[in-house]
This record gives sequence, C-alpha cells and structure tokens, in this order.
Amino acid sequence: MISIYEAQQVILQHVAPLPREEIDLLQGLGRIIAEDVAAPWDVPTADNSAMDGYAFSHESLQSNRLKVTGFLPAGMKRSTPVLAGEAIKIMTGAPIPSGCDTVVPIEEVVDLGDEIRLQGDVKPGAHVRRRGDTIREGEVVIAAGTTLHASQSGLLASLGRTRVATYGRPRVAVIATGDELVEAGSVPEGAAVVNSNSHSIAMQILEAGAEPVVLGIARDTREATREMLLRGLEADVVITSGGVSVGDCDYVKEVVEELSGELLFWKVNIKPGKPTAFGMLRGKPFFGLPGNPVATMIAFEQFVRPALLKMMGHVSLFRPVVRATVTEGFRNDGERPHLVLCRLAAQEGRHVASISRAQGSSNLLTMARANGVIEVAPGGCLVPETEIEVTLLTGRV
Repeated sequence: MISIYEAQQVILQHVAPLPREEIDLLQGLGRIIAEDVAAPWDVPTADNSAMDGYAFSHESLQSNRLKVTGFLPAGMKRSTPVLAGEAIKIMTGAPIPSGCDTVVPIEEVVDLGDEIRLQGDVKPGAHVRRRGDTIREGEVVIAAGTTLHASQSGLLASLGRTRVATYGRPRVAVIATGDELVEAGSVPEGAAVVNSNSHSIAMQILEAGAEPVVLGIARDTREATREMLLRGLEADVVITSGGVSVGDCDYVKEVVEELSGELLFWKVNIKPGKPTAFGMLRGKPFFGLPGNPVATMIAFEQFVRPALLKMMGHVSLFRPVVRATVTEGFRNDGERPHLVLCRLAAQEGRHVASISRAQGSSNLLTMARANGVIEVAPGGCLVPETEIEVTLLTGRV
C-alpha cells in the first residue's frame, strides 16, 4: 500500500499544465498567467504633476512671487512654454509643460489673484513624477506563473492589454457510483442514500479553479460503469466516487483496465481514504475516490486538488500549514496515518485547534464544521495544550 506522500508524487509526475489560451481580462480571475508581460511604453508616459498646485521653473526663480498665466487640467497639454517668473495652475496627473521643472501644492502658496506667493522653501523638482519612474518600456512587469487578481488586471489594462495568455482550466468529469444512490432533491427511503458526493466534489473542483462536469450516477453494472467512464473521457480529468473497493459490485477498477487504462495505485495508507485509486485512462488522469463522503472529500484534498492546481499552472500546490495549540487529546490506535478533522480559531494572538469528536468517514456534519486537518501517525497521540501543525482546509481561519 502506497503512502500519502508517495501517492502525491506519483500523481504529480503524471500531470502537466494544460496548453495556454488567451482570454479576456475579466474572465481571468484566479487564472495563472502563462507569459511574461513586458511594458510597451514608459509609465508615466511623460513628466506629470503629483499634486494639485502650480508648476514653474525653479531654476529661473528670482523671487517668491509668480504670475499665474493659465490652467492645465489632467488630460490636457499646453502648447506654449511657461516663461521665467510665471506659473501655471496644474492638476494632479497633468503633463508638466515646457519651461517648468517643479510643482508647489495649492496649500503651500498664498493666492493673490493673478499671482501667487510661495510660502517657505520649495525644493527643485518637487512633486514631479518623471517619465518612466514607475515602469520602463520593455520591463517585465508580470512574470509567467503569476495569479491574475484585481491588481494584475488593472496593471495589464493600464498597459493597453485587454487579453492575456493563461494556462487552461481543466474540465473535470464527476461520476458517482452505486445502486443505493438517489439524487439530491429526493427523499431517501429504505436503504437509499442521497448522492452528496457529486455536489461536494463539484464544489471542491470549483474552489480549486477548475470546471466540474457532473455526469450523475453510474449504477452497479459493468455496462453502466463503462458508459459513464466513456462519457467522462470527453473532459480533461475523470473522477469517480465509490466502486473502487473489492466488493462484488465494485466495477470501476475492472472497467478502467478494460478501457486500456493503467492504474498506478488503488490503495493508499491513509485514514479515511484508503480505497483511493489513480491512473491514466486514455491519456487523461483518472481518480477513483472512496464512497464515504468524508473520505471522498479528504482524498480529493490530498490527491486531486494538487493535480488540478498543477494542470492550471500553479507553483504552490498544497494547502498552507499553521501552528496551533490543540485543546483535546486524541490517540491513533490504528495502523494507518489518521487525518483528524479539527476546528481552528484565533484566540489571543494564537491559533487553537479543537478536535471534532465524531471522526467517522461518513459524518458530513463533522466535515462541514471543520476547517483544518491534523495528521496523526499510527500509535501517535495529540496531547492537550501542546502545539501541533494543522493543514488548513480553507483559505483562512
């Protein structure tokens, strides 16, 4: 049985970033930029005023009084130079006119009508933003591998870009298996179970930045399983939940092999999540996740999410880890590493982790309340009021 970390390495060795595609900036939130972006021009494109004030030539200044000869708002240019002994009222962002090299803010002068009087010393070149001070033409301003957020989008737009090359967004087929399943919206009767896995997996896919394609339920026959897997191959990645164990009605493993797929592992030394499989099915990554809901979601976090992030061009593939003080004890008497769900909170400048009492692999209530997971080795224990490492299951505490 393969370890958690060996399984992750096997998966990451068999997936690669998707081909790049050019998209509109407003479609790119969270996508990974796939090109170095260089500035096509200097920023600012010309010397301009950093303040609302008055522009003049400090070099030719002979007294503290200057004649005001005009007004220059942002977006306008003055065609004639400003002469020695003169000043022009100028707004923030307006280009510095010929004959000027300094700006004095409005609040630092006395307005005398058609003249101003300077108050105190004004340094040469004050409040002037020079051409290229921020960005030089040809400078790489966004490196490939950067995540596209609001600031990057604004920067690209400021440089005349409306589109950018990003890595592709994988389409991920989601298939649930089992005769006992009914779809959400139904009232389960007898031994029926609502198919929650497709919903939780689809949401995890969306949260990772990929696109879920929910195909529904494959009933427990070889034919139904085969038909659904073939439909799944229209996507970039195929995920099943359930049907990868060794029961009489578990056909996923057999059908994957019948379709010329190669299973690289199909059991992982982990609790919950042992019956997890991974392989390549006609050139596409295939994940066979457990059927129990908590095991399904934890296996997705450990194995599917890093793969999807790599396919989308991310460099950081795993959730952040924080130090936290555990409040309850826990002992792992099993033979497999146990991923223990917990609730993290910030208290008095530190993180505190409360262990969820019910750790069963089918208890979705525990999963819904958890925002962290602690790995406890076989025979290991968590001691109250000691500090441990917790992997976040969400972006923040």
